[in-house]
Amino acid sequence: MDYIARSLTFIAIYGISYGMVIFLISIGLVVTMGLMRVVNLAHGAFAALGGYLCTYLVTAQSLPFGVAVICATIGVSVFSLGLEKVVYTRIYKASELDQVLLTIGLMFVTVAGLNFFFGPNVQPSRLSPALEANIDILGRSVQVYRLFVVGVGATIVAGLWFLFEKTSFGARLRAAVDNRPMAQAIGIDVASLYSKAFVLGSGLAAFGGAVGYGMLPIEPLYPFKYLTIIMIVVALSGFGNMKSAAVVSILVGVVDTAGRYFFPTYGAFVIYGFLIAYLLLRIEGGFKRKNA
Repeated sequence: MDYIARSLTFIAIYGISYGMVIFLISIGLVVTMGLMRVVNLAHGAFAALGGYLCTYLVTAQSLPFGVAVICATIGVSVFSLGLEKVVYTRIYKASELDQVLLTIGLMFVTVAGLNFFFGPNVQPSRLSPALEANIDILGRSVQVYRLFVVGVGATIVAGLWFLFEKTSFGARLRAAVDNRPMAQAIGIDVASLYSKAFVLGSGLAAFGGAVGYGMLPIEPLYPFKYLTIIMIVVALSGFGNMKSAAVVSILVGVVDTAGRYFFPTYGAFVIYGFLIAYLLLRIEGGFKRKNA
């Protein structure tokens, strides 16, 4: 029983913390694909840039981890605003194929640039002593950093829910997505709204890459390596559904962690088996409501 309790504690804490990082990175794509109808396969590049900038500030500039995370998030957000004005505004009304080709090209450019400037090796992930410390929970030693990520992720989830559901920004954005001509007719600046939403999504990805660099190693292939996980969250949660994205991200994190814990050799394949089973059940109508 003690072994089972320790195992479940490990899977719950490490799986939820991993899921929170996945949520922070993927929620921006959920927003852009769901609300703005933009297929942005380069989304993981913003997370990679956030992680690289954070590790540089911590290791080379000796900034505290929290300060480095904030600086990295702001830096990538400002960069994404310029990129949105120059590149993305041109594809908002383009076909899905054009969006895929352009954004995947941006991802290749990002990977090549990171490899050129930082080299092919994994970047060091140094945390503050307080976050590197361990505490005992139900007989299992747990790193404080994991609990910190869970707390930060929960705060972001609550903040995003309030932003999109309880503020005029969220209402105006939904109106612009549902009927852009009518929104413009009543005086809503749709272009400005789209820019803000895009920067928000990119900033969240950068924040996730920075906060989560202790779990997801920062390397040039980062945008490719985690694109599959990001797309799994988007596919399972549905476009634009933030609350569902949070639940799915945590579920994916727990399932992936449990698979790797119980099946170290083949654990990496468990999450894909889960995805296939879920999609097959949904296609067959297993998750559809029955008519009364």
